[in-house]
Amino acid sequence: MSQITRIYYNKLVRDNTPDMIKAKHMECGFEQITDSQEFQQELFKKIREEATSLAMTRSREDFLKEYADLMMVLETVIHHFDITTEDLKQARVDNRLKKGGYKKQYFLKWSGDVEYKSEESPQGIPL
Repeated sequence: MSQITRIYYNKLVRDNTPDMIKAKHMECGFEQITDSQEFQQELFKKIREEATSLAMTRSREDFLKEYADLMMVLETVIHHFDITTEDLKQARVDNRLKKGGYKKQYFLKWSGDVEYKSEESPQGIPL
């Protein structure tokens, strides 16, 4: 008698994932998300997952693989919010004008600007 082993993921996966699992003669359980808000929530969780994976890469090959994964999720979010190419271009221009780029390679050690609101703790941990 064979023992069935299951790994529970409970996360959004790519369209081909169920077929890839079945092609290995394995079983899987999945459902299609039909609620737009739930789909949006899962997409944003997926962004964090893929961005974390990208940040952990150390080789060119791994970077390209993880970058493609992250971009696929971002492209899906862009489509979900009906964002145009022009919207994206303008957002990048506005962002660069306001914040600058990374050419000067500044590393902030400390600041007296106590009114600045960051998305991270001072230690770099997401809030």
